[in-house]
Amino acid sequence: MIRRIQQYGHLSNTSIIMDASKYIKELKQKVVRLNQEIACAQDALRQNRVTVETLGHGFLVNVFSGKSCPGLLVSILEAFDELGLSVLEATASCTDTFRLEAIGSENLMEKVDEHVVKQAVLRAIRSCSGSGGDHHDDDDDDDDE
Repeated sequence: MIRRIQQYGHLSNTSIIMDASKYIKELKQKVVRLNQEIACAQDALRQNRVTVETLGHGFLVNVFSGKSCPGLLVSILEAFDELGLSVLEATASCTDTFRLEAIGSENLMEKVDEHVVKQAVLRAIRSCSGSGGDHHDDDDDDDDE
């Protein structure tokens, strides 16, 4: 706006007010767009992400949930147990969000694949959080992150 005044010399008060009004409208549109981007980012944080990687006769399981709920770690460990997986090493954080990295060895009597482990963990998360639709599931992606 200042450049326009300098370019054209003297502008009337009306044109300055019109330019300022247009600029304010543009800023309001930017605020709306940024608020939408923030909302999308917050939704992404609330999603559940589970990746499972095969390690010899076991798995590396990474879990992220945008919200932690009481008993989530127990539910996931019970799901491992039901699949015959023994947790060899695990790191968990259960503050506002939930993170788990676990290395599990499978029962050699019963072969379990990555997809089965991932689905069991997602079911444990859904049953704990009580919401069936708030998850991110890369079923189509066999090369999990």
